[in-house]
Amino acid sequence: MSQERGNRRTRIGIVVSDKMDKTVVVRVDRMVKHSVYKKYIKRKVNCKAHDEANSCGVGDKVLIVETRPLSKDKRWRVRQILEKAVIA
Repeated sequence: MSQERGNRRTRIGIVVSDKMDKTVVVRVDRMVKHSVYKKYIKRKVNCKAHDEANSCGVGDKVLIVETRPLSKDKRWRVRQILEKAVIA
C-alpha cells in the first residue's frame, strides 16, 4: 500500500486456516481483566484476511490491518508475515 489513509486498526494473530484462495483465517488473542474477580481471561476472535500472494501458512504469525469490506466476511488484509511457522 503506497499511502496510509487515517488511523487503521492493526492486530497480530496466528493463521489457523489457509485453505481458501487468497484468504486466511487469523486467530487474534487478547487478555481481558474480569470486572468482578480481577483475573485475566483469554479472549479470541477469528478474522478472515486477504492474502494476495497466498504466502501465509498455518501457524504463521501475521500483522493484519483493517480495510474496506472485500467480501461478505473479509474486512482485514495481511500486511506482513512476522514469523513463519516451524515445520516439524
